[in-house]
Amino acid sequence: MAFRAGVITFPGSNCDRDMAVALEAVSGEQAIRIWHGDADLPGNLDLIALPGGFSYGDYLRSGAMAANSPIMRAVVAAAARGVPVLGVCNGFQILTESGLLPGALMRNAGQTFICRTASLSVENTSSPFTSGFAQGETIRVPVAHHDGNYFAEESVLDALEAEGRVAFRYGESVNGSRRDIAGILSENGRVLGMMPHPERAMEAASHPSLGGADGRRLFENLIGSLVSA
Repeated sequence: MAFRAGVITFPGSNCDRDMAVALEAVSGEQAIRIWHGDADLPGNLDLIALPGGFSYGDYLRSGAMAANSPIMRAVVAAAARGVPVLGVCNGFQILTESGLLPGALMRNAGQTFICRTASLSVENTSSPFTSGFAQGETIRVPVAHHDGNYFAEESVLDALEAEGRVAFRYGESVNGSRRDIAGILSENGRVLGMMPHPERAMEAASHPSLGGADGRRLFENLIGSLVSA
């Protein structure tokens, strides 16, 4: 069965091609590139990906302007129908600004841009994105952000923990994120926002310093679970 993934490009996106290449490498199908100004999504998408970058130059708040792009109305509607959505880095910021995920991504605690490999603990293994990992497993995925400090009210954080919606947690303090949260899931587990870049950790041989192939495993888990569903 053909796998149809759509990758959305906003003005300032710079990881959209990386995301499309990663999806094609695992699925064998070319990702559909979608422009932020489009009003509608292509039909029968199995996945929508919001890539990293600096949409609209990070004016106002990171992701705030992109969240109001015409295409995001269609993305929100698709997510409500259960279409899986993956937001990475700037994509995570857009997901919170659009209301698809709770909380906000703030300036890093050290006020500096962080670019390195981070150790992540897998906290949830019941979503399509994480089902191939082991509970508590440590994986290594690169981060590259200036506004990755996840913040939410204590009541929201408590709910995320109680509902098992924390997908990934940093193994060490990286950017000041509350409870070291690196990625969270929507209530139905079909929307994942994460700051680390799995599309940059696709090949163990060529990118050992970027975390080997742990990013590829995420895409394999996701695409495998969606194709077999």
